[in-house]
Amino acid sequence: MGFLSRIFGMEKRAVPGDAYLGAFLESRAVSGGAVTPDAVLSAMAVATACVSRRSQGLASVPLQIHRNVGTSNAARAEDHPLYDVLNARPNDYQSAFELREFLVRSHDLFGNAYARIERNARGVVTALHPFMPNMVAIEKLQSGRLRYRATDYDGKTWVLLDEEMLHVRGPSRNGMLGLSPIAIARGALGLALAQAETAEALNVNSLRPSGILSWPHKIDTAGRGLIRAQVAEKYQGPRNAGELMILDGGAKYERITFTPEDAELLASRKLANEDVARIFDCPPTSVGIVDRSTYSNTEQEALALVRNCLAPLAARFESAFARCLLTDAGRSSFFFRHDFSELLRGDMKTRFEAYRLAREVGVYSPNDVRRLENEAPIEGGDAYHMPANWLPLGAEAPAAPGGPSL
Repeated sequence: MGFLSRIFGMEKRAVPGDAYLGAFLESRAVSGGAVTPDAVLSAMAVATACVSRRSQGLASVPLQIHRNVGTSNAARAEDHPLYDVLNARPNDYQSAFELREFLVRSHDLFGNAYARIERNARGVVTALHPFMPNMVAIEKLQSGRLRYRATDYDGKTWVLLDEEMLHVRGPSRNGMLGLSPIAIARGALGLALAQAETAEALNVNSLRPSGILSWPHKIDTAGRGLIRAQVAEKYQGPRNAGELMILDGGAKYERITFTPEDAELLASRKLANEDVARIFDCPPTSVGIVDRSTYSNTEQEALALVRNCLAPLAARFESAFARCLLTDAGRSSFFFRHDFSELLRGDMKTRFEAYRLAREVGVYSPNDVRRLENEAPIEGGDAYHMPANWLPLGAEAPAAPGGPSL
């Protein structure tokens, strides 16, 4: 078969068969337990919040297609066929938000996001059909090209080449398979999972009464049941909170305090939550860690979520969209950009101070401001103004309309 392949120019697989075995072994934590996406999301609420914040945040902003216009200028190309696919209807059963959220979640949990590219007879992209990442295998052909073997939700098997598959990969060691944050930081996440399992075992197996009632003499079984019922009736429940307890017969009540071991476990779990936020590049307050939050740092961390977390993730997806969805000629004329303006908007006072400054120097017209605030334009609102006293040195001031020069 190898001789016939060389004779007829047939392409063959060039990736060693244990490539995916290595990826599987990398899902094992240092401690030996499996660090899988399901285990991490199920045991760690912060990881669930990080993935949701990243996927929903990126899917919620418009994905614009821009056309290069001259040197260093660009214009929106909303008439491009891909605009509707990426922002409205990518296929017959999903919205654009659902598809893009699915792709980001696949990237964050598995390191790779896949979607079959459907084109019409003219080669124009008309739909994107996602695959579960664990249902896709990659083969490197002898020519150096990649071939994908994927199984969809209906059980149908697809064999697709580069130009037929949208592939967004995370950081990669071999240029073919991406690594997820879970795979990269499996040691730290394995420790966090072990702490979660310890807390669960303590909750299920340990004996944790709130206090002890003791007598100097022995009490039989019937007496213990009667005392427990009387104490529950008189002192337990919200209606009996703060009720005065009176003990006789030499009885003594001892309250069981919070042990240092319990406090240490809670502190370790808090540190694990912060580690998870670091792994996914999410500011702590954005995922519900508010121990040290203030008004000022919460506002700054909201901006940091966009600049340090969503923006690099958006650049990865933009470059993958350009590589997979545009032709060579298309990449020289068009590019993708996520519009984060809505997420970066400040409060109303800050916004309108910025609008006033922009209008005074001639950057915005009144209608530009109204469009940014989702208001309808007004008649005569497209005029741009500039300060009359901003003139080159030595230049004569312009004449007022209908009057002599100043």
